[in-house]
Amino acid sequence: MSTQNPGMAAPSLGYWNGVRSVFFLEIKQRVRSRSWYVLLTVWFFVIGLVAVLTALNAGAGEGGPVLFELMVGFVLFFGLLVAPAFSANAVNGDRAAGTLAILQVTLLRPGQILAGKWLASWTASLGFLVASIPFLLWALALGGVRPLSALVAVLMLAVELGMVCAIGVGVSVLASRPLFSIVVTYMLVALLGLGTLIGFGLSVTLTEGTGSSNSPRYNYELYSGDQDLGEYTCEGPLTPISVVHTERVAWMLSANPFVIVADAMPAESADAERNGSTGVMEGISSLVRYAQAGPAYSVPCFNGEEQQAGAPDVLPIWPLGLTVQAALAALLLALGRRRLVTPVRRLSVGTRIA
Repeated sequence: MSTQNPGMAAPSLGYWNGVRSVFFLEIKQRVRSRSWYVLLTVWFFVIGLVAVLTALNAGAGEGGPVLFELMVGFVLFFGLLVAPAFSANAVNGDRAAGTLAILQVTLLRPGQILAGKWLASWTASLGFLVASIPFLLWALALGGVRPLSALVAVLMLAVELGMVCAIGVGVSVLASRPLFSIVVTYMLVALLGLGTLIGFGLSVTLTEGTGSSNSPRYNYELYSGDQDLGEYTCEGPLTPISVVHTERVAWMLSANPFVIVADAMPAESADAERNGSTGVMEGISSLVRYAQAGPAYSVPCFNGEEQQAGAPDVLPIWPLGLTVQAALAALLLALGRRRLVTPVRRLSVGTRIA
């Protein structure tokens, strides 16, 4: 005869205790795997080779900014390739091995399993970012790079790796086969990275319209060989011209990981404002901001008005991009959580339980 009180609540495990249990279980399995160390070693030498070649080919006084910008771009690029490998088979890999059911019959809840596996995948991916920090510090030591830019870059790189890992974990629950989930995750990453650029490029032609402009008259007395033509005034009658309103479709670029990192970073080079040069990531941010501003900044004397000096005064686009990525990851994780609820009423054909 059972001695349990019918009014007594079922035993449960504290939420964060459950997440921590799954996290440490996953981390121990990854630490014991030799492949993680092999990938980390290859990553370190590849990034190091790129850093050395960049430093040797950079001009005098430009080594720090050039090295820093390329390091940020390479770390983000390779991070987007590595992160899905650690997350896209986090759940269905256990299902294929017959170990997922062991977790499901414990006191662990579906949300705890997902959170623990996501944090473990994110931590494994952050190991590659940590391995790149010495080269970012090298760029700081060469000078010309603002410490705030380095701090923001590292934080945004970590956030992007976390977003990709969350997407991968969500896909791994929904897909029954590990290989299929890895392919789908890479396709989603490609959609964010390349698909946004393609969508923006194809949509620009749909924003063609007409406007008016007159002729700029430059003050050539202020011209020098290493600067622009200086100040100008808009003169003459307004004439109709054909323009593209990029500001109407610039939002498509917001979810691009490179745009998010570049737009969130302050000016990387401390000398950029003095010599007018910009780096790769700063150039990406400038191009996106000009796209947000539209023809008012790309066409001189548009509607008879002079262009304002400096970068366009527009709102940063990276908060919108992070919101879109977070919404995508949250949707996949929410759908995946429903697939982990037990007892399961329906299973795909060939699904292994234990």
